Amino acid sequence: MFEPILECIRQRFAKAGPIALHEPCFAGEEKAYVLDCIDSTFVSSVGRYVDEFERRVADFTGSRHAVAVVNGTQALFIALRLIGAREGAEVITQSLTFVATANAIFHTGARPVFVDVDQDTLGMSPQALASFLEDSAERRGGQTFNRRTGLPIVGCVPMHTLGHPCRVDEIQAICTDYDIAVVEDAAESLGSYYKDQHTGTFGRLGVFSFNGNKIVTTGGGGMLVTDDPHLARRAKHLTTTAKIAHRWEFVHDECGFNFRLPNLNAALGVAQMEQLSAFVAGKRRLAEEYRVDFAGLGVPFFTEPVGAKSNYWLNALLLRDENERDAFLRYSNDRQIMTRPLWRPMHQLAMYQDCQRGPLPNTEHLYARLVNIPSSVRP
Repeated sequence: MFEPILECIRQRFAKAGPIALHEPCFAGEEKAYVLDCIDSTFVSSVGRYVDEFERRVADFTGSRHAVAVVNGTQALFIALRLIGAREGAEVITQSLTFVATANAIFHTGARPVFVDVDQDTLGMSPQALASFLEDSAERRGGQTFNRRTGLPIVGCVPMHTLGHPCRVDEIQAICTDYDIAVVEDAAESLGSYYKDQHTGTFGRLGVFSFNGNKIVTTGGGGMLVTDDPHLARRAKHLTTTAKIAHRWEFVHDECGFNFRLPNLNAALGVAQMEQLSAFVAGKRRLAEEYRVDFAGLGVPFFTEPVGAKSNYWLNALLLRDENERDAFLRYSNDRQIMTRPLWRPMHQLAMYQDCQRGPLPNTEHLYARLVNIPSSVRP
């Protein structure tokens, strides 16, 4: 029963052999820029490619400032530090996410609180967020506290799952009413727009990832974006070991982090950014071809939410139940076509199962049914 699905995938990638879930595409000046970086000898965290990469990401997303770091997890960690996440505080996020989202919260010392997602966006549900805050939050002295724990709720981290924008404008409006800072986990959504505005630019800060499986890769890397010049300066200072600028002195004014992206990785990123618009267009073509293919087979294919223009980072099918999902995963991977389920929800992981959470029916419904299928940028 699954063979027609696999045949559609083989036709789209014109391959008889193994088909990966998401391979990087190096079709531009990657080798030339990396070799130029090597020749310059500036291969660590200072160099013109770092500056150029930050400028290109800022310009593309419409952000005023961008700060490049070693990976998306550390970008999220720094963003959370900047909005006051710390021991004795809480940050609301979604349970249906990659573990890095919850881990970044945990590493600040704060405690994650999980709310549900919407089935049509895969991202945080504004209704679930509002319901949780109405039931559990109280305002005291210009700050929002969790009535159950007594701890301040300092942040909210919605995630744009698989590159599909959530209803981030509604989430931002709710959080504004409660004086809760929004940090967007836009790790997967470079090239995605909601109501003609790029993801990652609705909240106080946004974060992108350039891991090897993302639409644009630097091998490993991340980016923090913001319109706030103070936050941008603080982010750059903290991630550069909190070193006070000087031609030769090494003076540090606080305990910072060695998180800046190496120039060598940024050289790769500059070449990738030159191709980003073409990558997004190609991935959207693949998604449309899949949509038509699977409509003919009667298999539900996940399409971008209303009001969104998604990068379709990973394409997804919705199967009937967990048994069919697992049977399809075995069948496809046994035949060298890589498919994957969604991440196990955070509230089901041992280290987060005791965290407070609201009702999560959509999270559990999607986890039991959704599978990702090959989504690489095609040459």
